[in-house]
Amino acid sequence: MHVLDWVVMGLYFLLMIGIGVWSYRQVKGTGDFFTAGGRMPWWLSGISHHMSGYSAAVFVAYAGVAYKYGFTLYIWWAVPVAVAVFVGARWIAPRWSRLRQRLNIESPTEYLAKRYNVPTQQIMAWSGVLLKLFDVGAKWAAIAVILNVFADVPLTTGIIVSGALSLLYITIGGLWADALTDFAQFVVQLVAGLAMFIIVLVKLGGIGSIFDVWDRLPPTHNDALAGPYTLGFVLAYLLIDFLSYNGGTWNLAQRYIASPNGKEARKAAYLSSALYLVWPLILFFPMWAAPIFYPSLADPNQSYSMMAMDLLPPGLIGLVLASMFAHTMAMTTSDANAITSVVTRDILPKLFVRFRAMKGKGSLLAARVTLVVFTSLTLLVAVNQSNFGGILGLLITWFGALIGPISIPMLLGLLPAFKRSGSMAAIVSWAGGLLTFGYVKYIMEAASTATLVASPVVVSAVLFIGIGLATHKHSVPAEVDELVDSLNEDLT
Repeated sequence: MHVLDWVVMGLYFLLMIGIGVWSYRQVKGTGDFFTAGGRMPWWLSGISHHMSGYSAAVFVAYAGVAYKYGFTLYIWWAVPVAVAVFVGARWIAPRWSRLRQRLNIESPTEYLAKRYNVPTQQIMAWSGVLLKLFDVGAKWAAIAVILNVFADVPLTTGIIVSGALSLLYITIGGLWADALTDFAQFVVQLVAGLAMFIIVLVKLGGIGSIFDVWDRLPPTHNDALAGPYTLGFVLAYLLIDFLSYNGGTWNLAQRYIASPNGKEARKAAYLSSALYLVWPLILFFPMWAAPIFYPSLADPNQSYSMMAMDLLPPGLIGLVLASMFAHTMAMTTSDANAITSVVTRDILPKLFVRFRAMKGKGSLLAARVTLVVFTSLTLLVAVNQSNFGGILGLLITWFGALIGPISIPMLLGLLPAFKRSGSMAAIVSWAGGLLTFGYVKYIMEAASTATLVASPVVVSAVLFIGIGLATHKHSVPAEVDELVDSLNEDLT
């Protein structure tokens, strides 16, 4: 890269550190560290929710999909996410904030102990933490691959540098630092994405090429559904997206928990939904146009990176790289903060007596130490990824399998319609989803991707709802009845 590109990257890193130092002054306890004290404005929460929802895979794997299949990338990825978040804004997002108002929760799984019982909470907490240990490690590895392609930085060096930088600002600043860096990263991504969009338009002949470009691409590239991305696939991902983006992915629930009230959380969700609907049309356009510039590319996953290197002037290449970096850092730091809240609030107090009464500076210190330990373990996983045998592909499959069984009891447990689904329903649905995944993946032959993705969550949902209906004659515990009903409205 040119020296200007390194200057841009350096300024970007300094900005991240500066935000961390400023945020440190806002953190007085674990409530500030994990939920921003319930004071996060809706616009910041919405942008942070959007930025924490996807990583550098957009510029690599999704660029490959756009190169091979065209417009269907927007239909099967962006539209289902936008719809899922929009629907969740009405039914789910406000309830997360109201949980904090009533129970003073600081982690997404904290309320499960009261909604079900402690064993159910521990099952959900442990399974989510173990999964994320490897998931976040894989994301660090993805950052390192991008740095290696652009700047020839060795993989291990890229992992350690990116991890150490992120660890610095998130450890001292908590969720405030995470959300504010998400906003800064959004601005960087906006400038870089618009620059790439405009330059590609100029190269193609002007603004009219937004419509004319499809005549210069293979005929199927303007199809809504193409290749393996069938209607069944889209519907399966719509279901997964509804669970994941409304809180099943814990770091996204944190954005709503940190909102002052349910009304603000709903506005944040609407903003995030709008961004998912509009921004990908600009971000993906260069990817859709890539076959015109590179008609027979051996590795389509490199299409966006190659266009950036070939078309952008010095300085803007560094900005585009920073925007790629920003996406994955937004996800990894958000994940790390959310997992730390679960470990500190829900797991350690059940394992060690001394953590149960810990408050103030002692609790904040424990949170920061836990964050350092968890992030260090994820970096260790990333550095040794080759020893895990194709960890990146494996994680995508396993994460898709686990998000449903974990999310069903978490999200449906918030709604009054499912009050009668208690701890037995939660545990059986969780186990049933995992067993279904194992059967479909390892015993069934030639199962489609849609079947593999959808079957665990469908089985979990059927079991959770079915057991609740089967026990309709049993009375709902008074504390559960009161808790769920109280989430219908904000506290005045």
